[in-house]
Amino acid sequence: MTAQTAPQLQPLWLQLPDEVTLQVTPEQFATLAGTNRDLRLERTAAGDLIVNPPAGSESGRRNASVTGQLYAWSEVNESLGETFDSSTGFELPNGANRSPDAAWVRQQRWEALTSEQREGFAPLCPDFVVELRSKTDVLKGLQAKMQEYIDNGAQLGWLIDPQNQRVEIYRPDRMVEV
Repeated sequence: MTAQTAPQLQPLWLQLPDEVTLQVTPEQFATLAGTNRDLRLERTAAGDLIVNPPAGSESGRRNASVTGQLYAWSEVNESLGETFDSSTGFELPNGANRSPDAAWVRQQRWEALTSEQREGFAPLCPDFVVELRSKTDVLKGLQAKMQEYIDNGAQLGWLIDPQNQRVEIYRPDRMVEV
């Protein structure tokens, strides 16, 4: 097909009740994510497709602050690692594709990836992850996601919950600290 004859992609408006899931393979997920760059897509280890709504303005403002502070810290400590924002996807060791609101990866782990791996969903779990709960997020789901990061190699995770004015701190082999 040439560019002149290629079909135009139309927006997909999708509302799924909680009891309905869509399952995709890692290859299908990569194609969907590449074709729909404006959507916030994730994939569970079981292959369930997660379509997250865009963040509200207040959540977006808070997330920019968190990412900015992490980036500033990383710049001061430039040889330690790399910072990533909420648009970055990671392929976790369990096969899930996740996008934390902010993440940091130790430099030696980042440099061990090929340039091709760096361009796609990096095949690793970040060392540090932040999830910022928005009004549309279910707390139990975010808590499970945080535990998934820890189970897949994250060394530190913060779940920031403005609604309840609390932060949950996740670390391997330790109880969640509130």
